[in-house]
Amino acid sequence: MLGHDVLPTLITRLMTATHFEGAATAALEAMLDCVHAALAESPFATSARLLRAMVHLRPSDGYQRLFGVEHRTGAQVEGTGYLTSANVWRWVSEHRCSVSIDVQRGVLHAWVPEGRVERREPIDAAGVPGHETRERMLGRDATHVHVVPLRTPGEGVSGMIAIEASCKAAAGQEFVWGDCEEQLELIATAAVAYLGALPPRPSCAARTDALLPVVGRATAGLIELLRVFAQQEETVLISGPTGSGKSRLARWCHEQSRREGKRFETLDLLSVPEELQMAELFGWKRGAFTGAMRDAAGAIARAAQGTLFIDEIDKLSLKAQAGLLRVLEERRYRPLGDEGSDKHADVRFIVGTNADLRAQVRAGKLREDLYYRINVLPVRLPPLSERLDELPLWAEYMLGRRHEEAGGGGAVRIAREAVDLLMSTPWPGNLRQLDNMVRRAYAIALSDRGGAGSELLLARRHVERALAYDGAPEPGTLFEQLLRTARAFVQEAEQREGSASPLSLDLIDAQRGLVLAVAVQRRGRDAAFALLGQEQLLRNRNHHRALKRELDRVRELLHVIGGEVDPALASLLDSADATAEGR
Repeated sequence: MLGHDVLPTLITRLMTATHFEGAATAALEAMLDCVHAALAESPFATSARLLRAMVHLRPSDGYQRLFGVEHRTGAQVEGTGYLTSANVWRWVSEHRCSVSIDVQRGVLHAWVPEGRVERREPIDAAGVPGHETRERMLGRDATHVHVVPLRTPGEGVSGMIAIEASCKAAAGQEFVWGDCEEQLELIATAAVAYLGALPPRPSCAARTDALLPVVGRATAGLIELLRVFAQQEETVLISGPTGSGKSRLARWCHEQSRREGKRFETLDLLSVPEELQMAELFGWKRGAFTGAMRDAAGAIARAAQGTLFIDEIDKLSLKAQAGLLRVLEERRYRPLGDEGSDKHADVRFIVGTNADLRAQVRAGKLREDLYYRINVLPVRLPPLSERLDELPLWAEYMLGRRHEEAGGGGAVRIAREAVDLLMSTPWPGNLRQLDNMVRRAYAIALSDRGGAGSELLLARRHVERALAYDGAPEPGTLFEQLLRTARAFVQEAEQREGSASPLSLDLIDAQRGLVLAVAVQRRGRDAAFALLGQEQLLRNRNHHRALKRELDRVRELLHVIGGEVDPALASLLDSADATAEGR
C-alpha cells in the first residue's frame, strides 16, 4: 500500500504544478519511490537497481510530450529513455492494461483484470535483426520494464508511464511489479488529468535551419520532440492536413538522423496507381509484368542506407500493405519477378498521411497490424490556422526565396498592412497555398513596378489582387470560362511544383470526359454523343467504350487531385464501369 503521506503529497504537488514538467516530475518520483520500497523488501534488494521513469503523453493524433527522470539523480532523461515497441503500445492502448517486460527473455506480460497473463510475444516483431528495441533497452541496462496506461475519462488511453530497472539475476523470475501494480495505477489515475491539461514549461525558441526556417510557439515542442525521434530508427508517422509541410519535415528528420548525408527518397502514393504500388516499392526484374522491359530498382532500394518517406500511406492497397508490413517486421523484401534470395532493407521509414488512420482500420482499408507497426512515433503537424504566429515569418521567407529565384537585386519586403490581410485570410491549403499566393503577389508587384529594380515592396493591394484569383469566377464568354479553367489548372500545377506529384498536362484531357459527362446527364447517352458531333461512334456502336475511356480520364484526374465528387457524376462513373463490364 502507499504510505499514508504519499498520496496527499502527490495531490498537493499536482495541484500546485504550473506546467507539464512539474506534474510529470511529481508523478514519476512518486512511482519510483513506490517501486524502490517494493525492491527493498524483495529478494532482489541487493542485486537490483531502479533506473528511471518516463511519461509518454500520446493522444490519438500523436505524441505531445515526452519527459523522464533518473531515479538516483532526479535529472531529466534525455533521448535514451524511450520505449518504442509497437507491441507494448498496442497492449496498453487496446486493452487499457499495464504491461511488464522481461527484456532478457524478450517476453511481454499483460496485467489484465483477471491477473498477470504471460504473452509470449517478442517486444519487437519477430525477425527484426538484433531485436532493435530489446537491444536498445539492454544497452541502457534496462532488464525489466513496467508500463502503466494513462487512462482518461471515457475509456480512452492518452499515454503511458514506463519504469525501468536493472536486475540480471531476476531473468525469467517474478520481479517486484506485482507488489506495487495497484499503487502505480493509482498514481497514474491521480496524475493523468494534470499531465494532459498543463502547458509545457516555457522554453527558448526551437532552433531553425535551411530546411526548417520557421518554428513558432505552437510547433516548438513538436520540433524538439522530433529532433530526438530523428535519432531513433523506428518509423515516424507524420500526420497533418495537405500542404502543411509534412514532406519538408520528413526531409528535416532525415538530416537530423544518423543517416544524414545518405539518400532521401520520397514515394507519394497519391501519384502511383494501385496496381503499380508493389513495383514502385520493391522494384522489378525484366519480364515481371507487361511493359517491364528492364530491371528497375524500387523506392526501398533507391533509399538504401538512407530514409524513405512514404506519403499518403492511407492510399496503399491491401496487397501492398502486406508487403510493406513484412519489410517493417523482417527488414527483407524481394523485387517483383526475382527468383533469387530476399534483399535486406537497410532503410529508415518515415510515413505521412492526412487521413484518420484509426478510422481507416475500422473501415477495413488499413491493416491493423500495419497501423501499429507505423504508429510507433506518431506526431501531428497542425494546420496553418493553428500556428498563425508563423504566418508572417513564412510569408517573408517565401517572398525572399521567390525574389532570389527570380534573380532580383536589392531588398524585398512585405508591408505591415499586407501581413494583416494575410493573417485575416483562411488558408485551407496551408503553407502550399500561402506559397502560391506569395508567388502570385510577387509577380503582380513586379508588373506594377515595370520589372526589376533596386527594391521591392509587397503592398496590401498586391496581396488583395493575388487573393482575388482564388475567388469565384465571374460569368463570361465560353472562351473566358475556358481560360479560367486553364488558369486554375496552372495554379494547381504551381502548387505542386517541386513536389513528388506534379500535375501532368496530359490530365487536362479529363476536361473532354467532364464535358461528355455533363451532356449525358442533361440529354442521355446517345443524344449526348449526337449533340457533340460524335455520330460516327453511334453508327459503329463504339460509344459505350468511348464513354468509359473518357470517364476513365476523369477518374484519373480525381485520383491525383482529390476533392468532392458531384453525386450525379459519381453515379455516372459507376454506371459506365458496369455497362462496359456487361458488354
